[in-house]
Amino acid sequence: MAKNSNQLHEAVEALDPETIDRHRAIVSLVEEFDAIDWYQQRIDATDDEELAAILAHNRDEEREHAAMTLEWLRRRDPGLDKVLRTYLFTEGSIVDLEEEEEEGGSSGHARPRSGGDGSLGIGSLRQERS
Repeated sequence: MAKNSNQLHEAVEALDPETIDRHRAIVSLVEEFDAIDWYQQRIDATDDEELAAILAHNRDEEREHAAMTLEWLRRRDPGLDKVLRTYLFTEGSIVDLEEEEEEGGSSGHARPRSGGDGSLGIGSLRQERS
């Protein structure tokens, strides 16, 4: 693998192909968020309304790309999936929610915006124990 924006920290020969693909996705995600930030700065700086509209369109495309890449990562990383299910699409204090998670309970400070049970509609990832 050529040295570029991928900057692997270990020898490519020592890494699983899945790790390399995950790394590619993470680097791409960072690049998408950078692009969103750059477009927003350009929108703020221009006085040309038509240019601002074009840049806003481009920024929104980058948001879509970021969301697609994040979903790809979530589907392949159970730990990331769990954390995203805990913190995304909630209301209230994120810090309070984190403290509740550490304590192992829920006082209802942060409630999901969709579905009353906090699920994203695909069922439990926990295996039933007999």
